[in-house]
Amino acid sequence: MASETYDFIIVGGGTAGLVLANRLSEDTSRRVLVLEAGTDHSEDLRVKTPALYAALGGTEIDWGFLTEPQEALNGRAIKLHQGKALGGTSIINAQIFSAPTRELIDAWASLGNNGWDWKALETYYNKVYTPPSVPKNLEKELGIDHRTAKNDTAKGPIQLSFPGEPLHPIRRAWAETFKSKGYLMEVDPWLNVSSVGAFSTVTSVDPIEKQRYHVARAYYDPIKDRKNLHVRTGAPVDKIIFEGTKAVGVQYQYEAETKVATAGKEIILSAGALQSPKLLELSGVGSKSLLTKHGIEAVKDLEGVGENLMDHPVCDIGFEAVDDVDTLDALARQEPKAIEEAMNDGLLTSSAMKTCAYMPVVEHLSKEGREALKSLLERNRPSPGAQARTQAYYEVSEKSLLDPTKLSGTYLTGIGQSVALPDPSTGEFVKPFPGKHISLAATPANPLSRGSVHIRSKDVSEPPAIDPKYLTNPVDLEIYAHHMLYLHKIARSPPFTDLLKQPLKVTTPLAKFTDLEGAKKYLKGRAISMWHPAGTCAMLPEDKGGVVDTKLKVYGVQNLRVVDASIVPLLPPGHLQSTVYAVAERAADIIKEEYGLK
Repeated sequence: MASETYDFIIVGGGTAGLVLANRLSEDTSRRVLVLEAGTDHSEDLRVKTPALYAALGGTEIDWGFLTEPQEALNGRAIKLHQGKALGGTSIINAQIFSAPTRELIDAWASLGNNGWDWKALETYYNKVYTPPSVPKNLEKELGIDHRTAKNDTAKGPIQLSFPGEPLHPIRRAWAETFKSKGYLMEVDPWLNVSSVGAFSTVTSVDPIEKQRYHVARAYYDPIKDRKNLHVRTGAPVDKIIFEGTKAVGVQYQYEAETKVATAGKEIILSAGALQSPKLLELSGVGSKSLLTKHGIEAVKDLEGVGENLMDHPVCDIGFEAVDDVDTLDALARQEPKAIEEAMNDGLLTSSAMKTCAYMPVVEHLSKEGREALKSLLERNRPSPGAQARTQAYYEVSEKSLLDPTKLSGTYLTGIGQSVALPDPSTGEFVKPFPGKHISLAATPANPLSRGSVHIRSKDVSEPPAIDPKYLTNPVDLEIYAHHMLYLHKIARSPPFTDLLKQPLKVTTPLAKFTDLEGAKKYLKGRAISMWHPAGTCAMLPEDKGGVVDTKLKVYGVQNLRVVDASIVPLLPPGHLQSTVYAVAERAADIIKEEYGLK
């Protein structure tokens, strides 16, 4: 079998992979190969059109993963949409470009990852994106006229914008409602001066063309003619080839043939949190007992591979909206002429989510609430014999939960009903309702529940077994239920309530919950994934169950790194894509410095 030789082989042409491809190929003396299982859909109108992101799930552009039945979600198996195309999940996500918090990133370092704090990563976040330029006369309607500072240092290829029609009333109503409660973020959230408060979201949508700005467009298209960069689509990788413990190449499929590519420097796995651990295990890196079970010879016994799976569950409450508010409901119902009308009034250029808030549990700020929180944390403290990783994560979470200035939940608004979430009473999906709706959603900012993703066999074509164990930690469920109750309070608060029909009407009877038990029942029947799987090749010390070190090198083998969401040691609040971009930018600099690249 003939072999081709490159300096760097990048497995996966998604968000992280294409950032690396761009940066590493800047040195024209180095040959770089990218292998992507999917094909190029950059010109697909479904990809280009921001409002159509929800229609991409379950298509040929989606890997179509399904979790194991989730015990804490009434035994439901949850869909996990992940992009199968050049650009990866950046071509199918909801385009929200969220800032992390300084405290969250500093916690990465506190877990044993020296040099991975906010001070080190801030430069790389700023290297990724360019914030929107806003005319002074639109600031009030966008809910940003109060800001005392904005981020002027970010100058990156991802162009951001405020989604959709700038005069939509939801942003101003959101800002004024949270201001009245003392929770309006006073600065650009990217400045991270405060980790709590409400703000208007920005999205990876071109402010001029109103089209999705994904990684293939921003990082690959401008440099795709470089002679030293070779990107092959429709090229799924079977395994990494080792000589002893040294990674020397990959075996992959291309044009109905089995091929081998050899790496002169190293191989970089960027296949995502669900597939990078799968490829490690298929190649002999992982728990020896699991590998032996599937007839795979162990190259390195590394227990942490595929463990530590974390994700953001999301749940919403739908409310009937007043008639004069623009929503995406007609598109959800696929009504005649709905798309034509949306093209004329700009709704197709908007993702549904317009606003966000990073919030603590307000009820826990009182003396009684704080005592209840302390009791909850004490009852669920890991036993003295628990894994070092479990202990470390609990300490980080406990510190954050007990600090009233830190968030534990993220709130979002949607201009329309969600068709992705099931009826909580049956677990079944229903047809969109008539009328107009506004959705209020919440997600836990830093859930403690951890799951796993592992191979089912040594057949590369078989999807892995994915078990996130959503809400299995009692702390997660309790905190989440408090946040869901607070969404009802927001819906009843002026001026946000002016957008909703009175008396308030919810889209499903179970959403009328008024106590924690009702909120928990609702969550168990309705919560789904926010598509943020991470942590399965965690950057942690090996004795804490880590898979990669602070240079993102896999423990115990040579010439192999992982650079994607799987290395994330703690999920950032909000959305994941900005952090994956920043991690990839920093990884590129680490690699370039090691090999003296230009």
